[in-house]
Amino acid sequence: MEAERLIEAGRRALAASQGPLDVMAEAWQAQALARVVGSRLAMCGPIELRGEAQALGEIGAGSAALDHPKVLCGGARAVQMSGIADVRAALAGLSLLLGEAGIALVGVACDTGEDGLYWQCIEAMDAADESLDRVHGMLRRLTERERERDGPYGGIRGPAPSAAGP
Repeated sequence: MEAERLIEAGRRALAASQGPLDVMAEAWQAQALARVVGSRLAMCGPIELRGEAQALGEIGAGSAALDHPKVLCGGARAVQMSGIADVRAALAGLSLLLGEAGIALVGVACDTGEDGLYWQCIEAMDAADESLDRVHGMLRRLTERERERDGPYGGIRGPAPSAAGP
């Protein structure tokens, strides 16, 4: 399944999550997907994204807070990823997913009275925030590349038709 579809499935699942454990599981799923997207782009994405992508692929790996038992028994959705059809669309969707996961984690952290769950939320929020920073960095690099390709006038070549005369 392509990254864009998996990201959308993750957003729907996060929106439908019921309770703190579901939110934690979906935050883990979002982070796992971010790592897979990062790893894929580091190997075969645009050259200017590879450094940020590699860093994204390494965020949160091995974190106890992200090894959620509910997900571990069902597996990560991210393993279903077959490719990335549109890098910009995938990164934009991933940005939304990570932001939504961060907001949901804040809600869980604020509502829980359990220290262990609170600190798991804090760790997961840190990972989501760091991942989001990397994704935003890659989106900025794509925008810069497009500006460089299009030139200083947004891709306009030659005089405008009205300036060319009759």
